[in-house]
Amino acid sequence: MVIATELCAMSEYRIWPGTGKLFIRRDGKPIFLGSSKAQSLTLQRKKPAKLVWTQAWRRLHKKGLSEANLKKRRTRTNKVQRAVVGLSLDDIRKKAAQKPEFRSAQRDAALRDVKDRKKKNKATSGGKGSAASGVRASKVPKNVKRR
Repeated sequence: MVIATELCAMSEYRIWPGTGKLFIRRDGKPIFLGSSKAQSLTLQRKKPAKLVWTQAWRRLHKKGLSEANLKKRRTRTNKVQRAVVGLSLDDIRKKAAQKPEFRSAQRDAALRDVKDRKKKNKATSGGKGSAASGVRASKVPKNVKRR
């Protein structure tokens, strides 16, 4: 046997036969109220969503949801390697695949090369630089107001 129940307009709880009140609004809409508490708060024009014990508040604040519906599948973000302005993606992959000893040897060789170049530059510009360094222009002070 199925018992016809109504839903309270304030709390959204079931109203069993023989309980609650039926309130007809001015516009003619019937409102079922399950308890005197619900009736009082409805007549005070309180919003059900602001009352913690109502179903509207629980729905708004995501309370009592079943665990199956709650967990959503999140797609994992995939890492994408991109080419840099100076290097293509293949070059980056080749460098990553190299052994650390080989890369450190390359770095040392590059440092030695740079140091050798600096020595050559000093040796060639050494005569000119020493003559120019003896005669210096006097420094002019900045931000001096002239009259």
